[in-house]
Amino acid sequence: MGFEKLAPGQIPDGSLPDAEMKIAAETWFRGLRDRICADFERLEDQLTGTRHAALPAGRFERKGWERSNADGTPGGGGTMSIMRGRVFEKVGVNISTTFGTFSEEFRKQIPGAAETGAFWASGISLVAHMRSPLVPAVHMNTRMIVTGKRWFGGGGDLNPMFPLEEDTAAFHAAYKAACDKADPTYYERFKAWCDEYFYIPHRGEARGVGGIFFDYLNTGDFEADFAFTRDVGEAFRKAYVPLVEKHLNEDWTEEQREHQLFKRGRYAEFNLIYDRGTVFGLKTGGNTEAILMSLPPEAKWP
Repeated sequence: MGFEKLAPGQIPDGSLPDAEMKIAAETWFRGLRDRICADFERLEDQLTGTRHAALPAGRFERKGWERSNADGTPGGGGTMSIMRGRVFEKVGVNISTTFGTFSEEFRKQIPGAAETGAFWASGISLVAHMRSPLVPAVHMNTRMIVTGKRWFGGGGDLNPMFPLEEDTAAFHAAYKAACDKADPTYYERFKAWCDEYFYIPHRGEARGVGGIFFDYLNTGDFEADFAFTRDVGEAFRKAYVPLVEKHLNEDWTEEQREHQLFKRGRYAEFNLIYDRGTVFGLKTGGNTEAILMSLPPEAKWP
């Protein structure tokens, strides 16, 4: 595609990237979706020892959607990949590429959009809610956004019902390796950003045990930033799949399930009240079903 031939700093901050950059990013997100879906379907096949083992192994179902701009012109779209299985009670691995013009109100909140409101955005978003309360729920996304500026963002965070120190350490280690490969300052910065972002103020508690979160990443070197974003996506696979394998065949109690449902309520509260991705999707006319796929299939409140 040619993006790998770009010299560091060739595309300065503030300029629109060319079509090859956009194609490279969109293609990467699609390929990552395919690899993750294959990983998760293999995990569905590995269940042998718990109460849901008699159910058929889950498989992803894909559904495309299209977006129109306010003036009726095409505005991109995406594909939802949803699986409701015996290990994954509900998991969505969605990709999208959208483009158009922000509303007068919303463009003021987005870097580089104030003048014309024009935007292009592509990314992958994943949320997994598990049948077993002993297998952590998880969230991951990576994205590229273009306005009058251009940047990458994303990350991943682990949401266990019953945190285990060794699982938390392993999850963070995978992301630290990806960060250290790009810049030795990234991990501590992006870990702190994750802890700050995934916090539920009205509850006074963290949503989970963290991970990394980054946004507005544009060092002036497209390939370096894109390489880091790719490493973050692969780090998710290295971090999460072994945790599911470790716990999926462990037995669990109804009391543990009740605790899981209450924790899911906290997850829903954060995503509906505070999550910027939810706001971005709704404000840009995205597909509501795809945007709200992050919500758990079942939850409880006291």
